[in-house]
Amino acid sequence: MSPVARLRRRAGHAVFLKIAGPDGDAARSRVHDTPGERWFPPGTPIRRVHADVTTFVGGLRALLLQSLHPLAMAGVAGHSGYRGDPWGRLARTSTFLAFTTFGAERDAERMVSVVRDAHEKVRGTAPDGRPYFAGDPHLLTWVHIAEAESFLAAHQRYGERPLTPTEADLYVAQTGRVARELGAVDVPTTVAELADAFDRYRPELRATPEALDTAHFLLKEPPLPWPVRPPYALLASGAAALLPDWARAELRLDGWATRTFGPASGALATHGIRWIMGSADKRASTVDDGQTAAR
Repeated sequence: MSPVARLRRRAGHAVFLKIAGPDGDAARSRVHDTPGERWFPPGTPIRRVHADVTTFVGGLRALLLQSLHPLAMAGVAGHSGYRGDPWGRLARTSTFLAFTTFGAERDAERMVSVVRDAHEKVRGTAPDGRPYFAGDPHLLTWVHIAEAESFLAAHQRYGERPLTPTEADLYVAQTGRVARELGAVDVPTTVAELADAFDRYRPELRATPEALDTAHFLLKEPPLPWPVRPPYALLASGAAALLPDWARAELRLDGWATRTFGPASGALATHGIRWIMGSADKRASTVDDGQTAAR
């Protein structure tokens, strides 16, 4: 192996552990090697999208969007370690995504059960006096559509192989299965239904002080060493550029630099991460090959 290849491997593994957490290697082995049926067959859109590094951009965009629902944001601010333990929260989210997308059915079901149990404990009163509950089907649906729409938008803009319209509809339908398992209702099954659902939630969305603080934390003071912040800034700019105009305005991110340079920044960031971690097709193939061998 050449020095460059060794450097790429080490850097890719370091990025993986940062996202997946210190137990990432063990979790990846279980996802790949556990025999049994999966919720989603190899080669399907959900696997292609979730194997691509565009999920980095899509995930950040989803967090920004989700923060615009005051009740969802109140639950995060009151119960999540997004400031005290942001990497732990990211690791839990990425592990859930890996098991439900690629893992054996029993492991996917176990992950859903863990999340539903955690939601039961997230209750309280928002600053505006309204009660919130993380297991509320209405809030779960909002979190889902913000995530699905964000991952899809990032993949279509920055992905190696954007989905066809038919594949995009299937992606929405496949992600909807996971949302329903978590307790969401009226879950979209096509891109058109996803857009309609987004429009229905629009009157409920606004930037609270907590949402503005979250955006500032994620974009301006990320918990990263200084040498890593410039490439992260490119990724963050790409995520902000993908937000709807009204959402950028609400979060005070609608500067000319984001609008002008954001798309190019996002493309550069995903290209760099892809060079380090390998192509989406290669990673998805590795998962599928490992599962076939396990059977």
